[in-house]
Amino acid sequence: MFASLTRLQRYYLYYTGIFLAFVGLLALLERAGMPPRWVGYAFLVFTVSMYALIGVFSRTTDVSEYYVAGRRVPAFFNGMATGADWMSAASFMGLAGTLYLQGFQGLAYVIGWTGGFVLVALLLAPYLRRFGQYTIPDFLCARYGGNGIRLIAVFAAILASFVYVVAQIYGVGVITSRFVSLQFEVGVFVGLAGILVCSFLGGMRAVTWTQVAQYLILIVAYITPVAILSWNVTGVPVPQAVYGKVLAEVTELERKLFDSPEEVAVRALYAERADLYAQKIMQLPHSLTQERERLAMEINALKASDAQMRDIVALERQRRELPADPVQARGKWEKDMFLALERSRPPIPHAEAFPGATPEERNAQRINFLALIFCLTVGTAALPHVLMRYYTTPTVAQARQSVFWSLLFIAALYVTAPAYAVFAKFEVLSHLAGIPIAKLPGWVAAWSKVGLVSIEDINLDGILQFAELSLNPDVIVLATPEIAGMPYVVSGLVAAGGLAAALSTADGLLLTITSALSHDVYYRVFRPQSSTQFRLVIAKSLLLLVAVLAATVAAQKPGTILSMVAWAFSIAGAALFPALVLGIFWVRATRAGAVAGMVVGLLMTLYYILRLEFGGYSWLGFADGTLDPWFHLKSTSAGVFGIVAGFATNIVVSLLTPQSPQSADFLARIREPGEGA
Repeated sequence: MFASLTRLQRYYLYYTGIFLAFVGLLALLERAGMPPRWVGYAFLVFTVSMYALIGVFSRTTDVSEYYVAGRRVPAFFNGMATGADWMSAASFMGLAGTLYLQGFQGLAYVIGWTGGFVLVALLLAPYLRRFGQYTIPDFLCARYGGNGIRLIAVFAAILASFVYVVAQIYGVGVITSRFVSLQFEVGVFVGLAGILVCSFLGGMRAVTWTQVAQYLILIVAYITPVAILSWNVTGVPVPQAVYGKVLAEVTELERKLFDSPEEVAVRALYAERADLYAQKIMQLPHSLTQERERLAMEINALKASDAQMRDIVALERQRRELPADPVQARGKWEKDMFLALERSRPPIPHAEAFPGATPEERNAQRINFLALIFCLTVGTAALPHVLMRYYTTPTVAQARQSVFWSLLFIAALYVTAPAYAVFAKFEVLSHLAGIPIAKLPGWVAAWSKVGLVSIEDINLDGILQFAELSLNPDVIVLATPEIAGMPYVVSGLVAAGGLAAALSTADGLLLTITSALSHDVYYRVFRPQSSTQFRLVIAKSLLLLVAVLAATVAAQKPGTILSMVAWAFSIAGAALFPALVLGIFWVRATRAGAVAGMVVGLLMTLYYILRLEFGGYSWLGFADGTLDPWFHLKSTSAGVFGIVAGFATNIVVSLLTPQSPQSADFLARIREPGEGA
């Protein structure tokens, strides 16, 4: 049987065996007294070194190898690489966390992301592979003609990919700051080095073979802790099969806990705090002056008494952190008010579909659920770094087959994520809520330092109520081994898996960005006569520049991983999907229609995200604060408006403008089965 395996299969079998042996060795060393920090360092150094080694052996100076791996990647391995490329930090870290916090509502991500690959297989992958070339802007330019549409496609691809890659590098910062005790900002740039060692040397060739290795690590790391937890709770190490039973226990725990007098009282205190912030906002700027005077009086009173120095220092820090002016005060206090308001609401029962206190709230939840599925499905089918993978297969038939393998490898994680959320919530509800704060386990303090867990004893009773615990969704998977009291080597394994997920996607995204800049802009538009060697020098230089810029933005912590990724999907879907689909299936689609549709769809989506999430922009003429949601839709579903507007604009303008005489010949070439189809 072993002799029947291909050389590639044997290589990756050896690699998997070496990695599992390494994990076993670390487990033995931990039992012998190896400090947890060294376990974290060992995982970081070993895994990144393996990726670097693959990157070095896959280095290339051939343009076809650099951009599309020489079109020689078998369907099975392309599916595995696509799975790693796809299962970013959002899938590995954010998905289970979102399911933990939102319950049924979080299933929109699973359904939308899976459905997107159906669209890829049916509508895009075979035709893009039959077309050949290197990038999505290449395809749009060949279909519609002119460099104008190429540049718009480049801008959209870069914007969507950049937002997405910032989320990945943010995830790297979270992992390194917790497991190797680096400062978050430093961890971001350490992770950046791991990203560059693969994509810098060998482009798509190195990225592909590294992503296969990263998939093997991330799937082992994802399934292992929840399988152990399932064994501890149910006696069955197959969490996907038994989490329904645990969900019933979670529902019973929620019923008892959420309506307890202590929980109701804590939520009432948060409601009072929200009202207090609302009053302060209404009384600006006078309330800001009053706040400064109150803190000054308290500090002076403490200094005049025998108060402890730490109490004085705490008040002085509060005074320093006060907003500098009424505009900043409004922004900060509005944020604090909404946080308090959020914690004052009854928690969402995990198994309840479209929860809400009124029919209007339940309807709003239903609308957001369906809209998010739509955006993620369409966005998946338009993401440039995913579509580029189908240029790498030898034939059109293998492009279709690789979509099947992609879905199979992705499903291994997606059917596990709901189980993760249920088992983690069971542990928190049964072993954390209701215990004395002085006896909280060490992981709470460790993750509090990173800023992803917060504890506040708002009722001062010394007992942790569920409403007093705030968990960032990005922490659930990474903290599950510690929550369940597993050996630290399991935590290190999960960190290595999260790092593999983030690095694999970041590699693909950075390659998409630099391909768009070096191939579509520099080579196709400005310097078509440039040499192959110089084009690769430009590509690698841009790769380094974009990577550093993305790490700088990620260090600012602009949002949660999943929210940033959802924005990227909306941007890609609105800007690229209508032009791609109409360009393949409607001969009447024109260049003017495609350009107008892309611009309108992109601007509509960006407007909604910026106004809803980041407030007014006086320099754009939007100085009246944040936008009220249209049809109750959140910013993660902004693409609904852009996609619909993009299709409508494309169709209307195409009908009003003359058809290109080359469009029929182009569609005949990519749609009629040919050799290798």
